Amino acid sequence: MENYVIILIGIIIALLIVGGAVVYTSMQNSQDEPVAIESNISNATNTTNVTSDNSNTTATLENNESGPSVVSEVVKFNGQEGEGYYREVTYSDGNFRQYDVDTGKLIGSSYDSDQDKLPSME
Repeated sequence: MENYVIILIGIIIALLIVGGAVVYTSMQNSQDEPVAIESNISNATNTTNVTSDNSNTTATLENNESGPSVVSEVVKFNGQEGEGYYREVTYSDGNFRQYDVDTGKLIGSSYDSDQDKLPSME
């Protein structure tokens, strides 16, 4: 009878260890950290089209060979809105553009030439 108690205690301890490891792993994966999608693009295309599914507008980004190349793309949580995500594209000249993940629309940019294309803040 004493052996059954020892085996039962061993099984309970093993279940606690496995359960703790599962909880720890799931907590590490559920943090609201940006998902980095590093892209080293050596052969950048001349034009990148971003098309919105909700309208017929197309934003064209000129990326000619004399212009900056894409350094990274990162998908981040939209803390300003409190929901949703946006894709931030960083260029070799230090500037960036931000696109809504759902619609593909330009929602932020550090380029002066893009300021008239951004949505109104009013």
